[in-house]
Amino acid sequence: MIIWIASYPKSGNTWLRSLLCSYFFSVDGTFNFNLLKNINSFPSENNFKSYDDKFENPEDTAKYWIREQEKINKSKKVKFLKTHNAFCKINNYTFTNSQNTLGAVYLIRDPRNVITSIATHYQISKEEALQFMKDEKRGIVSKIDNRYIGFQPLLSWSLNHKSWLNHKSFPVHLVRYEDLELETYETFISILEFIKNLRNDSSLIDKEKAKKCVENCSFDKLKKEEDTSGFPEAINKKGTNEKIKFFNLGIKNNYKNILDKNLLYQMNEIFKNEIKEYKYE
Repeated sequence: MIIWIASYPKSGNTWLRSLLCSYFFSVDGTFNFNLLKNINSFPSENNFKSYDDKFENPEDTAKYWIREQEKINKSKKVKFLKTHNAFCKINNYTFTNSQNTLGAVYLIRDPRNVITSIATHYQISKEEALQFMKDEKRGIVSKIDNRYIGFQPLLSWSLNHKSWLNHKSFPVHLVRYEDLELETYETFISILEFIKNLRNDSSLIDKEKAKKCVENCSFDKLKKEEDTSGFPEAINKKGTNEKIKFFNLGIKNNYKNILDKNLLYQMNEIFKNEIKEYKYE
């Protein structure tokens, strides 16, 4: 059965995956980027390469979402998967269901800090990034050999988190990125407790190992490893072979020092309900 590590893009999903991989897939809480292969993205191009469909439209892969998850679950093991997909329905095909999913950890981040990371990652202006975040039909689309096999419907920032948090199909544990940042160990333990309960696991959490995971997956150490050996999921700057730094600003990504007053005012108005609900300033 699947446990989803879900989030809107640039909300700390890779950091949480690193912590989980360090805990569940290393002996002593050490970490390197190769461990991330234990938590793959879904859906991805690899899920649909073997089908003969033409996939002429991005949404055509949606009909195979459940089939691919059923294949994953044939192992009868608990499997972590990363996704930015909204928990939505496309052409009457639901992203997942309780037959294939144990639960999900949903990571949310202050949208006023998400916007700067979106702008950097997709190499667009902050104003364009705001339109990206507001777009209720936004998706990640990639075309390989004239077939759309890399489609992930994000929807808007607001609809993405609501789609996961408002349904009743299976348990979802909400994690604020800011709590993971300021109280990393305590927040990580709460995530491990949630996973432990989902799995009906009677064993105790290894708190010493969890501490090592937190130490080994600090932003500074992840950034240093990227500087030293590169990060496989980093993308190229447009028109070049130069990689954009994935672990870029970290705690320095503070909207108060980055966003101009007009853009900040717009975001405060657009996302005022969420800013209040999730106790952002």
